[in-house]
Amino acid sequence: MATQGWVEILTDLLMELSEMANYRAIAPLLRKRMGNLRKNGDMMRVCFMEAQFHPELQERIQGEVIDKMTDVAEAFFQTAMDRGIYRLMDSRVVARVFLGMFAIAGFSETTIMSKATSPKDLQSMAEGLADIFLNGVLASSVDIQAS
Repeated sequence: MATQGWVEILTDLLMELSEMANYRAIAPLLRKRMGNLRKNGDMMRVCFMEAQFHPELQERIQGEVIDKMTDVAEAFFQTAMDRGIYRLMDSRVVARVFLGMFAIAGFSETTIMSKATSPKDLQSMAEGLADIFLNGVLASSVDIQAS
């Protein structure tokens, strides 16, 4: 089954997410996932490429993987919002942004970073993504309405 590898990768991610005790511990999670995705990069690329030409595969990936991942991530972020850890916003949107960030991190070795990327570079990328996700990119004193 073409989606089986995806299911395993994403199940592992979501298990870690659901067991994460600290809602700020996203950087170590991303770093570990980025390292593990190196092993599965070819499978992921083939799956994405093939899904473009095979609607039935695209539907399976969407139904068996992406929708379920989004539901679990949404529940995780909603819990953090309910506890006052994250600001209140649409938890489904936050889940999609997070999962999109994870997907980009997974492809970063071949798209953003070079093949010679060191573990230190992967750690830096994971920490940067986590920082942007948790804190945004605007300086706290910037008034976005003034633009």
